[in-house]
Amino acid sequence: MASNESKAAATGAPDHHHTPGMDHNTDPALDPVHQHQHAHRHHSPRVDAAGHDDVVYTRGTNVDPTLVPTQDHRHDHGHTHGVEKDAIGTPPDYSDDHEKGDTGVVRTAGQLSTESTSRYAKLGPVYRHRRILTHLFLFLLFTGWWIASLILHRDDKNWVVPFLLWLAITLRLIFFHVPIRYISGPIRWVWHHTALVIYDAIPEKFRTLCGAAVAIGAILIGSFASEENADNTRANRAVSLVGLAIILFFFWLTSAARRRINWRTVIGGMLAQYIIGLFVLRTQVGYDIFKFIADRAGDLLGFAKDGVTFLTSPDVAALPMFFFGVIPAIIFFISLVQVLYYIGFLQWFIKKFATFVFWALGVSGAEAVVAAATPFIGQGESAMLVRPFVPHMTKAEIHQIMTCGFATISGSVLVGYIGLGLNAEALVSSCIMSIPASLAISKLRYPETEETLTAGRVIIPDDDEHKAENALHAFANGAWLGIKIGGTIIASILCILAAVGLINGLLTWWGRYLNINDPTLTLQTILSYVFYPVAFLLGVPQRDLSELPPGSTKDHDIFRVAKLIAEKVITNEYNAFFKLAHDPYYANMSKRSQLIATYAVCGFGNIGSLGIQIGILGQLAPSRGGDVSRLAVSALISGVMSTLTSATVAGLVVTTQINNFAQTNSSG
Repeated sequence: MASNESKAAATGAPDHHHTPGMDHNTDPALDPVHQHQHAHRHHSPRVDAAGHDDVVYTRGTNVDPTLVPTQDHRHDHGHTHGVEKDAIGTPPDYSDDHEKGDTGVVRTAGQLSTESTSRYAKLGPVYRHRRILTHLFLFLLFTGWWIASLILHRDDKNWVVPFLLWLAITLRLIFFHVPIRYISGPIRWVWHHTALVIYDAIPEKFRTLCGAAVAIGAILIGSFASEENADNTRANRAVSLVGLAIILFFFWLTSAARRRINWRTVIGGMLAQYIIGLFVLRTQVGYDIFKFIADRAGDLLGFAKDGVTFLTSPDVAALPMFFFGVIPAIIFFISLVQVLYYIGFLQWFIKKFATFVFWALGVSGAEAVVAAATPFIGQGESAMLVRPFVPHMTKAEIHQIMTCGFATISGSVLVGYIGLGLNAEALVSSCIMSIPASLAISKLRYPETEETLTAGRVIIPDDDEHKAENALHAFANGAWLGIKIGGTIIASILCILAAVGLINGLLTWWGRYLNINDPTLTLQTILSYVFYPVAFLLGVPQRDLSELPPGSTKDHDIFRVAKLIAEKVITNEYNAFFKLAHDPYYANMSKRSQLIATYAVCGFGNIGSLGIQIGILGQLAPSRGGDVSRLAVSALISGVMSTLTSATVAGLVVTTQINNFAQTNSSG
């Protein structure tokens, strides 16, 4: 067997085995310590001709297949921070907790020691030399605050949120000094001796059927065991359930590789979506937690308005306009995100959540990172987290990343939409619910048929482009990045809406000669009728039109929700949300219809976002621009339908909580 050096010389591939001296800008995806060696099923046709059996890029992973450096399946926990690929069914091991190194960022061996030292140097000499005392002070401070809040507000405030905040801070401080393996180890032991025992006892060919049966049983019991309330009858819930089944059947029927579907991802994703919806819409604790998150997100909007007030006037800042209400919040939020990146919190949080997603749903590391980040930092910014891997992604991974971006909205835009007076809890819960659904829908539509470079581990590369010297520098970088992203959004929306207006003008002119005047022939009108059966399958109730107040438009709620979905797909979700919140045409919809409509519209799945996704991913990986463009429409459809599945779940589980949502909307 030829040496590694001779192979590199013969093939033109760089020799990456000098890891300690590796250049910081080298693509970490090609560093052997971050890769695995296992039997690849998909090799380039050049393998036999070249006379070697080294691993090569699969088709769709690179334009011109080249040799990949020899991979090592052994995990060095000082570098890979991952979970073995073949350890399916094993809970994530968080023993490698980054507490004493750099948080969630992959670096070579020579850089770990110097960069971890510099990170502590940035935290100041007091913290560096008195860390235990600092942590003890923080623990006593927050413990005193928690106890005082229980005493002072035992009758007028909820105790759950302060307790969870205190618990999170306390655990974080403890695990700075105590390895988390003392917690994760017993959990893994219990899992191996309970759940895995049952799993192994089931014959392999029946495991998927058993998993599906458990998921279906849980959904049926959770949906129909509760009492009926107003128009949330069991008949309406049955319609929502049938709608969910039809959506899944449609994507199975149109799957690009039906035999390669990973049913673990599909079943686990849909069950996770349902459990989140059940937790928010059926339990007071879940409702209170998400209400707290939504209220704090709404507070962010107020801080952005302070800047708008200074630049314009209080009256202008109070206008419910996209330019003054949403764009400033986006810029401010991105600045905060960059600061969170600088201190390492966001990498740590995303990596923990992404590791859990990888373990639970069996997706690749890159997909797990993007899925975990999208609800917080948006469709384009989340792809930047895995920027070094984008050129090497499989087509299924690119499809999933785009689907995830279309299925939900980002935290920066969320705070702007809350400011419109929409239901905050529905918006926040929908952002989270649509993520596991997007994984399930995307893997139904476009299953993985290739070898993924990040299979078996979760890695978050460093962001050299926006590297900051201190927190203030990071905040300034975030403001500039926010301006660029905000400008891209404004330009894309302007051009897309202008193009839609042009097409609608031509359609209206053409329709007048056919006496199509009420309503006029537009793209929204056409899609409203296309989405009419979809809105019905979401569980929107059919109301007796005679019950509507005098003078109101005599349209069924089904058609109104269909029009909102069409408006969202053709233009954007902001237009649909604005009409839902302020247009009198939608004011008389039932409470159930309003809630389902809020969930159905809560996503970036529109034509404008299609251009944004293609542009961003095309910039991150110019060589994959063709694949991105070919997969974009399929991903858009998958993302839109993922959002609609959240609406069906809301229709399945909402009962008495609908009164809380109605009160929130009326007060807003």
